[in-house]
Amino acid sequence: MTADTRPAAADIPVGDARGFRKFLRQDMTSGFLVFLIALPLCLGIAVASGFPPIAGVFTAVVGACLTPFISNSELTIKGPAAGLIVIVLGAMTAFGYTGGADPAADMQAYRWALAVGCVAGVVQVLFGLLRAGVLGDFFPTAVVHGMLAAIGCIIVLKQLPVTLGRKAAAEPLEIIRQLPETLAGLNPAIAVIGGVSLAILFGLPWLKSRLGQPWLRAVPAQLVVLVVAIPLGLCFGLGHDHTYAFAGREHAIGPSFLVNVPRNLAAAVVLPDFSVFSSSATVGKASLWVLMFALVGNLESLLSAKAIDMVDPWKRKTSLDRDLVAVGIANIVAASIGGLPMISEIVRSKANIDNGGHTRFANFWHGVFLLLAVALVPGLVCMIPLAALAAMLVYTGCRLASPREFINVYKIGREQLVIFAATLVGVLLTDLLVGVLIGVAVKFFIHLANGLPVVSMFKPFLEVTTLDESTVQIVARGSAVFTNWIPFRRQIVQLGLEQGNNLIVNLEGTRLVDHSAMEGLQQLQEEFERAGLTLDVVGLDEHRPLSGHPLATRRRRQPI
Repeated sequence: MTADTRPAAADIPVGDARGFRKFLRQDMTSGFLVFLIALPLCLGIAVASGFPPIAGVFTAVVGACLTPFISNSELTIKGPAAGLIVIVLGAMTAFGYTGGADPAADMQAYRWALAVGCVAGVVQVLFGLLRAGVLGDFFPTAVVHGMLAAIGCIIVLKQLPVTLGRKAAAEPLEIIRQLPETLAGLNPAIAVIGGVSLAILFGLPWLKSRLGQPWLRAVPAQLVVLVVAIPLGLCFGLGHDHTYAFAGREHAIGPSFLVNVPRNLAAAVVLPDFSVFSSSATVGKASLWVLMFALVGNLESLLSAKAIDMVDPWKRKTSLDRDLVAVGIANIVAASIGGLPMISEIVRSKANIDNGGHTRFANFWHGVFLLLAVALVPGLVCMIPLAALAAMLVYTGCRLASPREFINVYKIGREQLVIFAATLVGVLLTDLLVGVLIGVAVKFFIHLANGLPVVSMFKPFLEVTTLDESTVQIVARGSAVFTNWIPFRRQIVQLGLEQGNNLIVNLEGTRLVDHSAMEGLQQLQEEFERAGLTLDVVGLDEHRPLSGHPLATRRRRQPI
């Protein structure tokens, strides 16, 4: 966006006291519509993570009430995310979670996981204070998408049995092995609720695109699921324990198949147990999960905030370091009262934009409505079938692991698909952290196979020349790849955006420019454009793209 077409500063909504009053109607309306989506997701994510359902609401309310006053992110919605289910449930399982078989053991695992969440929040705050938001630029896009696709697969595998009235095994491969047994032993009444919910979630978007009616597009599929699933639960008598016969078999149903939230919110508060860090038997596990909570939470939150900035109608820019501090503080508070970890959640944030949210107070209002719902009408919340929540998570998981993701990665380049697949398989066979490291290692070895010297992979060789009073040229030599992108980007930002110069980045002297660098340069060009400056990338005429994608990896035809 050039300087003469950018909106005037007075026209840009800002989340201060003046903005709160000026955009009250728009933000409150959007907050209410986001609340309709968030309520079932918060409950479902908590249940899938091994936490009490109310924990998800605690997290969203704390995030909504705290982060708007700390972060400058105007459109992101803070709350629990499906992408963290695998991590939270992994921590719970490591601490002895039994899935209801031993309530005392489950409560102990819960309190230890809360302690991990508190310490991870402190780590996130430190990351922000140390200006580590730039670390979100290190991980290759294919690795991040592979991680999210693997999370999506795990969510689908773990939640699909729940839509059928069954419990899933702990490991993804074991769930697949038990699938025939799960299908044979399904609970018909619960399967009807889960199946109808899935049909609505997958069918309504298709219907919206076919009919194109504005009023239909404004109806959240999750709300339709609740409107249908709650009456179905009443018809099947889920409110009381009983059995019924179907096809010659007896099946038991009752309140255990419904959401259970407390009538007294104060009584639902659970405090963390920090003894997990003082015992030699658990401190190692706890420290590992702190690292997982903080790293994956930071990565997902940073990526979400950057993605929402790109579609912000007013092109406002989030301070990623400040946002990390805000999310970290909110995570400390949420975990201190029994809540899940939170991030800047992309699906609800996108819904906020689509519903006309203007400032960060849309996030605030969505939290207010969540709090009112569980405080004033807990009886209605307790009528929601767990199968409907599981269906919503299956739908979310399918979106994360959509075949379209594989196609999009392949279009960028075959080597990107290899990295993507290696990360996905690595996560499924090991865990998130190891899987991500596998993906990074695969990309590293692909660069080595392309003849890139190790020394040029970790340090950008840059020459800076001033062309005139407002234009600076950076000449890069060696490579521009994910492992040296952070210092490369820092130089571009300092010379261009911070000092107000137009910039020319000359890549003629590089042997390899990978997709991460190409994507980063494109994002920087958009930032320069919003600032009324120019960033020109030149010197790629002698580089051969590895695919037809405009951001494909480029390798120099003739070695330098």
